Amino acid sequence: MPCPFLGSLNQTFVRNYGATLLKQYGSYCPVVSRGFRTLGSDETKCPFIQNNGPIISEAPKEMTEDIHDVPVVAPYQYDNFFHDQITAKKNDYSYRVFKKVSRLAADGLYPWALEGSEHRKVVVWCSNDYLGASRHPFVKNAAISAIKSYGTGAGGTRNIAGNSQMTEKLEAEIAKIHKKPAALIFSSCFVANDATLSTLAKILPGCIVYSDAGNHASMIHGIRNSRAQKHIFRHNDPSHLKELLAASPTGVPKLVVFETVHSMSGAICPLEEMCNIAHEYGALTFVDEVHAVGLYGKHGAGIAEERGIQNSIDIVSGTLGKAFGSVGGYIAGSSLLVDTVRSLAPGFIFTTALPPPVLAASLAAIRLLAGEEGRALRAKHQAIVRYLKLSLLIAGLPQLPSVSHIVPVPIKGADKVAQVADSLMKRGHYVQSINHPTVARGEERLRFAPGPYHTPEMIDGLIAALIEAFHENNIPFNEFMKNGTCRECRMEYKMDISYSEESRWSPPLMGIHNARRVLGRNRISDEEENGVVEVGVDHRNSHALKERNIERRYFTSVFCESVASYQSRRLIVLLQPN
Repeated sequence: MPCPFLGSLNQTFVRNYGATLLKQYGSYCPVVSRGFRTLGSDETKCPFIQNNGPIISEAPKEMTEDIHDVPVVAPYQYDNFFHDQITAKKNDYSYRVFKKVSRLAADGLYPWALEGSEHRKVVVWCSNDYLGASRHPFVKNAAISAIKSYGTGAGGTRNIAGNSQMTEKLEAEIAKIHKKPAALIFSSCFVANDATLSTLAKILPGCIVYSDAGNHASMIHGIRNSRAQKHIFRHNDPSHLKELLAASPTGVPKLVVFETVHSMSGAICPLEEMCNIAHEYGALTFVDEVHAVGLYGKHGAGIAEERGIQNSIDIVSGTLGKAFGSVGGYIAGSSLLVDTVRSLAPGFIFTTALPPPVLAASLAAIRLLAGEEGRALRAKHQAIVRYLKLSLLIAGLPQLPSVSHIVPVPIKGADKVAQVADSLMKRGHYVQSINHPTVARGEERLRFAPGPYHTPEMIDGLIAALIEAFHENNIPFNEFMKNGTCRECRMEYKMDISYSEESRWSPPLMGIHNARRVLGRNRISDEEENGVVEVGVDHRNSHALKERNIERRYFTSVFCESVASYQSRRLIVLLQPN
């Protein structure tokens, strides 16, 4: 609506004297006065309204009934929301506090670390740098040399920055150990799993995915992002997988997705059987060997190499960030499949390439662990794992059954497991508590991952600290050892370990129960070295009750009647041959 006051004046006059008019009459206009209103002014003093008051009336109800006052809404309180989320995590003890731990890499210092601002030395028990490759001189020197030659960064994606020769060498080495035509590296194995599964399941027409219930979050995320139809089969259950596949339509693309070594339980899947079932129904297998590469097989290629069935896997994924001691992930498979992922997966295309020192260190670590030194490290690693498992058993401390290098100690309750972890840290042992969402509520645990550079003396100290931590936090357990002796018969328990690679697939709970003293001699005969010696211990004279030879394993089983009646099992221990 035009101003009735200014509209009554000549437009030339308004243009020439507009500033004077505004100064003289602007304070009477409710619109103009808003710009220079002073306290106490009355914005209703419009000359038009004052002179024409009798003809101006309020608008009728019909014109105003649909006009409502808009309530003033305060802005959304984002910080309050975030505060409530964190408070809920803290209240149920699932809030995670990252410990200040700096692992040491100098010779003779691994697996020690400096903890906190005081730099207190602690032993690290939960690192996924399983074999200490990150601190190996050969690996460190390769990274340093790459930095000196090529710098610290990649400069962008492989498409933009270029494909370095080290990248191609690393992918060729990965393909070689897995016996595949091609391989592709990613910034992490989470990205490798997510990008590969989301891409393949999305582009394969009508693809159906069959996923193990125990799969890692990276695989779950990739399958979810693909929006493909999916079925979940029970963890490591070939029968359930077969039941689901049998009900699937023929001629439709299918992916069967699972892990070899489970990261939290240490379980190893029935790999050959699951691959055979998948191929029987025309499915591709996607197998995650993240917690197996570097640790199993003659060349460290994982469980598939260990069992001689690498050709049964269509797509294998692995990591450079655990046993290989660096960072990054990869897949290996057929040339066409790998090229398809390279060309279509956003997680690969739009991610900065791995930098030169990472490429060089990873290549060096893979070659190191594929050779004789790698085999020696793996054998020693398995022996140390066995020593820890038997030490837990002898102490009566709980442990979940595990046939791999992962040793889970269950402690129910997120508050309790965190308290035990804190108690261990005070005693110089660092292990991170595991709670939801990594494991289900009620399945909290400590996850130990001893390596070849841990010593029996370190494990002895850990066991003593664990016993104290359980007592300190009022956690009951079946303690039957007192001061290193059986609480019933006072017999001393002493354990040695073997570094023979042949003994790797021996039963998982092994060690020595003063075996040479029980047998009454320092050396074991050649016949006994070629077989299993089962020794029953009579507490009155400690004589051997029976012996028999079976396949070549160097271990002795010692039977303590008092402990057996209490523990409802006998101890299986490893006898190291002289």
